[in-house]
Parts: sequence; structure tokens; C-alpha cells
Amino acid sequence: MLQSLPTWADYLASALVIMGALFALIGSFGLLRLPDFMTRLHAPTKNTTLGVGGIILGSTLYFSVSSGLSLHELLIAIFLFLTAPISAHLLAKAGLHLEYKMIKETQDLRKKPEQYSDKDD
Repeated sequence: MLQSLPTWADYLASALVIMGALFALIGSFGLLRLPDFMTRLHAPTKNTTLGVGGIILGSTLYFSVSSGLSLHELLIAIFLFLTAPISAHLLAKAGLHLEYKMIKETQDLRKKPEQYSDKDD
């Protein structure tokens, strides 16, 4: 039973989904093009999180207007926005601990990076 959405909701849901897809696409390009681990980590965690957020908002709007309030997407968004920064932080700490090579422009702002090293002197 497919219902027609009001024009404003149709345009807004479409814009949110397209905007979210563009953010996800930009995050994917960043993952491919950026030079080292730390900068590659930044692109998907920020842009793709915004992208999925836009798609979820568009989906929530569509299903809420067409068939009543829909909160399933809200649970997905909460889970995504809680887990993405935590996993990015853990990956960044692992990259620092394993001492992945960084380009010259990537700054290590720790006061004594050598104290975190596993290398033998």
C-alpha cells in the first residue's frame, strides 16, 4: 500500500538522502586518496558518519510522514554516532602504538612519543 508523500516531504527526504550519499562518497574518496593511516582514518569517520546520518534522517522523514512516527532509524543513528568515534579513537591509538609511518605534515602532538614505543633501544 504505497502512499503519495506531500511535495515538501518528498523534496526534503530526497535532498537528505542525496546529501548523505554525497558525504559518504566524499568519505570513500578520502579513504582512497589520503596519504597515510591517520589522515585516511579521518575521512571515513567524519564524512561517512555524516553521510549515513543524512540517509537515516531522510528515511525517518519518509516513513514518519507516510505511515506514522518511525523510530527504528533513530536507534540506528544513535548506535552509529556512539560507536564510530570510539572505534576511530581505538584505531588511532593502535596506529600510534604500532608507529605507522606518517607524512611530514601529520603532527604527533604527544609530549614524549618515545615512551609509548615498543622498539628496543
